[in-house]
Amino acid sequence: MEIILHAHHAEVTESLRAQAEAAVIRLAKRLHRVANAIVRFVGDGETRRVEIVLQRARSKELFVHADARAFAPALSAAVHRLESQVSRVRRSRRVPTEGDRTG
Repeated sequence: MEIILHAHHAEVTESLRAQAEAAVIRLAKRLHRVANAIVRFVGDGETRRVEIVLQRARSKELFVHADARAFAPALSAAVHRLESQVSRVRRSRRVPTEGDRTG
């Protein structure tokens, strides 16, 4: 998996980049066939935006974004939203076993 980090009008510290990479790697392990990930830090105006895209092979990509006054809280919110999407995707892929109730 390739991780691409973009900074648009933004000064992103090395520790913040490391946090973003670690979060993307952790979430990509929960999904199968993640081809690459794009993390974009946008610093236009007063608000800071973090966008994360997980591009998967043979599946729809996952996209989240979050805004805050600083990059750290925006990254945290974006990762939290991506965790929700990942768990939703994993739940929808689940194959019912023989003992499961289906309705």
